[in-house]
Amino acid sequence: MKQLNLKDVTQYVEDNIGDFHKRRLEKVTGLKLKEVLLAKNPYLFKAKNALDASEIIRDILNASISSSEESIFGNWLERLAIFINDSVFQGRKAGIPGIDLDFDRGEKRYIVAIKSGPNWGNDGQIKNLISEFNTARKRFSTSGGIVNLVCVNGCCYGRTRERYEYKAKGNYYKLCGQRFWELISGEPDLYTKLILPLAHEARERNEEFVQHYSNLINRLTLEFMQEFCDADGSINWEKLVIYNSEFIPNKPATKKKKSINS
Repeated sequence: MKQLNLKDVTQYVEDNIGDFHKRRLEKVTGLKLKEVLLAKNPYLFKAKNALDASEIIRDILNASISSSEESIFGNWLERLAIFINDSVFQGRKAGIPGIDLDFDRGEKRYIVAIKSGPNWGNDGQIKNLISEFNTARKRFSTSGGIVNLVCVNGCCYGRTRERYEYKAKGNYYKLCGQRFWELISGEPDLYTKLILPLAHEARERNEEFVQHYSNLINRLTLEFMQEFCDADGSINWEKLVIYNSEFIPNKPATKKKKSINS
């Protein structure tokens, strides 16, 4: 085990945080009106008495962007965690489906499935995680007879209560926030020290994002009014619901014309 050099972590964050902002911006500039409308419930907007086209667009965009940002930043944090773990324990990206990190600490071998936060999955997804851990155990047992293998669901943020960390159903540990960062780095206070370098160029990047976001609202609002508003400016709810929920039957198969040589 090596001592974690926080200057190296800061440098890594400053060198790579731009990728998060770039992907965040790409998500905004790439959104299409009809794609996001298909994913939203028009009945809900009507039940809320939404009358303003820009209000509907903002509501749709805020939900879409919030979800995508969580996913984009979660993937970025995963790469940061692997970098930190490699610096201390020579950890590596696991070559096992569903497992993100594989490293030795002391007399134990840890395999970690990294998630952004603690409330990441439903029952089916958790069952899949347990299945992936079981697959990993079988693979390790047949390749070298590792006894002290510990399976961990690591969450980049969130609280952990020690008595609830071990999950008997699945035989794994769920470590969140401080406990996760300490496990992969050996530093109990790392979770608080990470927050400062993340602000690198944040103001400048956010100003650029806000400008593109405002342009997107204007563009999508205009498209929405052209497609789903009547001449007096009122929303044509029937047209919106038809676009969102109408059944589309298969097109009838067309007979191929016989070739002159057939």
